[in-house]
Parts: sequence; C-alpha cells; structure tokens
Amino acid sequence: MTHRKAVALMILVTLLWSSAGVVTRHLDAARSFEVTFWRSAFNVVALTIGLSVMRGRALWHGIVRASWQVWASSVCWSVMYTAFMVAITLTSVANVLVTMSIGPLLTALLSRVVLGHRLATRTWCAIGVAGVGIVWMFWREAQASSAKQLVGIAVALGVPLSAAINWTLLHYSHHGEGEAGGSQDMMSAVLIGAVISALAMLPLSLPFQASVHDLSLLALLGVFQLAVPCLLVVRLTRVLAGPEIALLGLLEVVLGVVWAWVGAGERPSAVTLSGGSLVLGALLVNQALALRASRGLGTPTRQVQAKA
Repeated sequence: MTHRKAVALMILVTLLWSSAGVVTRHLDAARSFEVTFWRSAFNVVALTIGLSVMRGRALWHGIVRASWQVWASSVCWSVMYTAFMVAITLTSVANVLVTMSIGPLLTALLSRVVLGHRLATRTWCAIGVAGVGIVWMFWREAQASSAKQLVGIAVALGVPLSAAINWTLLHYSHHGEGEAGGSQDMMSAVLIGAVISALAMLPLSLPFQASVHDLSLLALLGVFQLAVPCLLVVRLTRVLAGPEIALLGLLEVVLGVVWAWVGAGERPSAVTLSGGSLVLGALLVNQALALRASRGLGTPTRQVQAKA
C-alpha cells in the first residue's frame, strides 16, 4: 500500500468514525451505558464474523496465545469504545470531539519518548497550530459548561489518552520487535477490546430500554462506525506512523461537528468553529507539504513517512 492510498483510507476511517454523534442524537429510548453496550455488542458480532472469514481458526488460536501487546491494545480499544459513547451522552458532540483533539499531541510526545521517533518540523508546527485551536475551544467551552457536561468532558479525555498509547503500541508491534505475526495479533485486539467493553457495560445497562429503532441504529454504528474503520486503522499502522494517524484523525472533529449540526440541529458555537478551522487548516497544510516533499525528492513513500 502506498502512502497516498493509506492517507486516503485514513480519511475514509475518520468519515465513518464521525457518524457516531449524529446517529446517537436520533435514538428513542436507549441512554448512556445501554447505548455503549449495544454498540460494542454489535461490534463484537461484526468483528467475529469478519475476522473469522479472514483468519479462520488462526484467529482463535491467536487469541489463546495472545502476547502482552495484544492485551494492552485490547484494553486501549475497550476504553476508547466505552469512554466515547458514555461521554457523548453526557455532553455535546462538539465538546467530546474537541477534547479528543489533543490526541495528536499526546501521540507525538509518546512516540518521541517511547519509540524515539523524530518528527519533521512541519509536523510539530501543525500539531502546535492545531493545539492552539484545541485549547481555545476547550477553555471557552469549559467556561460555559454545566457540571454534567464537565463530567462528560472528563470521561472523553480517556479516548485520546488510550488512543495515543494504542497508536504507539500498534506502530511498535508492526515495526519493532513485535513485527513477526504482529498484524494478525493486533487485529484480534480490536475484537477482544469490543468484548471487554460490552461485558463491562452489560450490568450497568439493565434493564434494557432500547427500541427496535434504537437497535437498528446501534447495529449500524457497531458495524460501520466501529468494526470496519477500526480494522482498517490497524492495517494502516503498517504504513502510517502513530502521530500521522492521530493528526489525520483530527478530521473526525470537524466532520463530527458538521454532521451533528446538519443532521441533529446541534449548532456549534463560533468559538468551536474558529478553533476547528485552525485544526483543519493545520492538517491540510501538513499533508500538502508532505506530498510535495515526497514528489520533489523522489523518496519512497515509506521513507518519507518514517521521517514525518
């Protein structure tokens, strides 16, 4: 897979991820923990079918003999699945997505400390500009938020923290000592994480209140907003570095806010829009400069990506 195709697929991943907020706003009766349970449960079903077709018996043998990297990644996935949906039922879509936007900075710092990655100056500049927009949005939103919304923001912090650890771990498993057989193992981590999330939410979800309409929407999220993009992103960590994945993932912030605005009438504030513009602008400039550098130097895409 070329670097350009990997970037295009990552944009598709963010498009699928960004649908959660607007779909959740159209639920009838399901709330909080039950929403998280059903989404994770449908994710488990989709992943079980998909990975069984792809891997066959090797999937289950791999789970039984899973390494520490697989289990660590599984915990990260479960926190990402759970914290996101719980947070989005406590506060606005914009607040959750803005909080998640600190992911690139956390991932870049973790990759630098743990893996010793050197990031290009343009990438640090992009993260810095995006960070300004994120801090601006977060500070102003926090001032106007109720206690319940602040709890939602606090829960949402679990997503970028877990994501930063996960992207760094996945990159290590594919390019470090865990490279041999790593791709298959780390695919199974997505499934194990979904199982952990569903089991953790089950006792908190009772008694169930979801309608047939709710279940159909949550099934849609479990398959197309979780299973498909999460499997794709595991594959993409073989081509894209963790900080680059996190930076591209910022598109979810912009797209998610737009979908919630257009599809659910959840209008973002002027502060959110201005900060989001900084985030999107930083992302576009960074990717444009990366593409120009790869063309101008005639450097293989994998080498350019490693330097990014």
